[in-house]
Amino acid sequence: MKAERIQLEPRTLVGVHETPRMDNLTEFMGRAFETAATEIGKQGAHPAGPPISMYHGVPTDTVDVTAGFPVAEPVTPTPGVVVETLPGGPAIEAIHTGSYDTLTETYAELTVWLTEQKLTLSPDMWEEYVVGPDTEPDPAKWRTRIVFPLS
Repeated sequence: MKAERIQLEPRTLVGVHETPRMDNLTEFMGRAFETAATEIGKQGAHPAGPPISMYHGVPTDTVDVTAGFPVAEPVTPTPGVVVETLPGGPAIEAIHTGSYDTLTETYAELTVWLTEQKLTLSPDMWEEYVVGPDTEPDPAKWRTRIVFPLS
């Protein structure tokens, strides 16, 4: 796992915001991505990047999450679909390669590294599913970008 400091530009995220149980997270994400993509298309906009899950706070048995897509065009919130801002500014980025089942190992390494660096993190962070099951059948080739904004 390699982590590096980056500078982010703010982006707009269109998605579904809920607090699902951790054991229902996969189902939620599938539904959220489909709902967000449909609404983005209805409004004549297009995804401006891969699907994203933005986590608000620390997960327990539930997780406060917004799952959807970044957009460049204006999109209006509708019932069930929110518009949020992925913040700009300094951040830490790490790339996880492999199945989502092994993400916890990357997070464990990243947590140790972040602690050693004595960095102050924002309460929100996100995952970008750069290469996933929708484009690559081999889980060993999946790539997840993990982003922790700094406060």
